[in-house]
Amino acid sequence: QVQLVESGGGLVQPGGSLRLSCAASRFTLDYYAIGWFRQAPGKEREGVSCISNSGGSTYYADSAKGRFTISRDNAKNTVYLQMNSLKPEDTAVYYCARRYSCGSSWLTNAADFGSWGQGTQVTVSS
Repeated sequence: QVQLVESGGGLVQPGGSLRLSCAASRFTLDYYAIGWFRQAPGKEREGVSCISNSGGSTYYADSAKGRFTISRDNAKNTVYLQMNSLKPEDTAVYYCARRYSCGSSWLTNAADFGSWGQGTQVTVSS
């Protein structure tokens, strides 16, 4: 089954850091843009960041700008999301998904992405 697998979540104090990983299972990541999304309890899924297939273009939601960094290592078939200066409002399940390009609508059109993983829980709390 073609799927993405997220890992790296956990419990962290406010101001702390985590690095999430998104690994591809049974397909080559090189051809795809990868988006990170998150969903907090009682809220809709929202876009966090997107990276082009080459890694040459990256995009961030306003909530992530200056704190999160998306990157990819196509040799390892993995995309990363480095999250610094974490806040309690960053608490959510984080998902990655693929699309052929980020495009102009990546932030609001999660439904256009596919091969969603099971997600990884990030909890920011003291």
